[in-house]
Amino acid sequence: MPRLYVYAMGHAHNRLFPPRSRALPAGRAVAGLPCPLFADPPVAEAQPASRAGAMKSPPAPLYTGQRSPDGKDAHLGLPDAVSMPEAVQRALKFNPSLGSQESQSRSSEEGRKSARGAFGPKLGMSYTAVKQERKSSPASSRPPELGTYSWAVEVSQPVFQGFRLLATYQKAALQSDSDKASLRKAELDMTEQVQTYFLDYLRAEENVRSERDSLARLRDQLRITKAFYDVGLRPRLDVLQAEVNVSQAENQLIQVENNRDTYLAKLNTLLGLPATARAAYTGKLVHVPFRRSLEQCLEAAYRQRPDLYMAAKSVEIAGKDQRVAQSDYYPQVEAYYNINQTGNTPDLQRSGDRSSRGTTWEVGARATWNVFQWGTTYYADKQAGWLVTKMRYEEEDLKLQVGYDIKSKLLAVHEAEKRISVAEKGVEQATEAYNVALARYQEQVGTNFDVLDASSKLTTAQASLTSAKADYLTALAQIYVAMGEFHPDLMQR
Repeated sequence: MPRLYVYAMGHAHNRLFPPRSRALPAGRAVAGLPCPLFADPPVAEAQPASRAGAMKSPPAPLYTGQRSPDGKDAHLGLPDAVSMPEAVQRALKFNPSLGSQESQSRSSEEGRKSARGAFGPKLGMSYTAVKQERKSSPASSRPPELGTYSWAVEVSQPVFQGFRLLATYQKAALQSDSDKASLRKAELDMTEQVQTYFLDYLRAEENVRSERDSLARLRDQLRITKAFYDVGLRPRLDVLQAEVNVSQAENQLIQVENNRDTYLAKLNTLLGLPATARAAYTGKLVHVPFRRSLEQCLEAAYRQRPDLYMAAKSVEIAGKDQRVAQSDYYPQVEAYYNINQTGNTPDLQRSGDRSSRGTTWEVGARATWNVFQWGTTYYADKQAGWLVTKMRYEEEDLKLQVGYDIKSKLLAVHEAEKRISVAEKGVEQATEAYNVALARYQEQVGTNFDVLDASSKLTTAQASLTSAKADYLTALAQIYVAMGEFHPDLMQR
């Protein structure tokens, strides 16, 4: 591969090397080779414009304290009753996955600082020692060589690197911003997870209370049925039916208690607590209004979502990669100053008649230019350009997915809200039906089956109301995160 080397004393100036548009004419073939010597890429360079709405700077992390990698202090200061906001804040502080994401963000920031250091001068030092011995006859008057020793110091300063240094630094800065947004996204996702499992736990707690109430009702009915059977007012079949229902209720209670304990264990894990930790999560499933329109939700999402910001930065990062590839079109220029001292003693000092020492220094500029590389730079540029196009397609696809995501989650909010009002009426009706059936049975005009059936329907209605409330709050947690908003408490609005 032919290379052009230019050495010049003194200072180099960038005007010696014209812009690529003039220095690199398009489409020049060489000796019938299929690749052009110089050619502009067919794909336009990425423009550093944000396509993530009004978000011009990376979103700030939600947690600004100091995380610990071992999380051994996660159980310290744990209150007797942990509310949803407290659970969210502790998860943001102690969850190891967030610590990992934060470390990645800090690493990228150090990478940005490292890339900035490439603009400054470089100082290099070297020392060389070569021992040489030569045997001579006694008649020879020439003494043996003592050896060759040298040290050198060089200071170099990049003058022009084909925009490689600038593009590399800009890429590192963009990556740092993108990783900050990624940390924010991870924190929002963690918030949604904690809130979802917190609501599942409260749902399971309500189901446990409902099943215990159901078991109490069925045991009372069994007691009443046995009393009627003992005096001959009810058949043995009624007693057996009541006993079967009590057994089923006891089994159902065991299942819902296990579900509650499972959600409790998952919450402890999200908060960085050990499996043996005992935490009491408290709260009520209450209805809080949500009155934003679809347009308002979409506007907030396009303005606030970290993943949209990351997608826009990915386009810019790909553009900087293309700029780095294009830097090989240009000459590489650096200024330098070096001093070199050579002698035949290790300390480079004159210590006798046979010792010698010499000193040289040099100041100037070096320029290298890869004039022809068989299309390596051209096709690398073209490859990077297609990656820019790929990232733009992915950004547009993400924007479409965000629109669907927001609308589907808003529909889930509205659906659950409608179910709450229907379920509340269902509980009222089921409660009244149970009271009527129980009264009729005690007055000997109703059947045992009517009471058991009414009790079962009441339990089902209570579970439906609990599920509707939990689903509504879960939908709120999801749509807030989908809009890129942080709401640690869904119970207070």
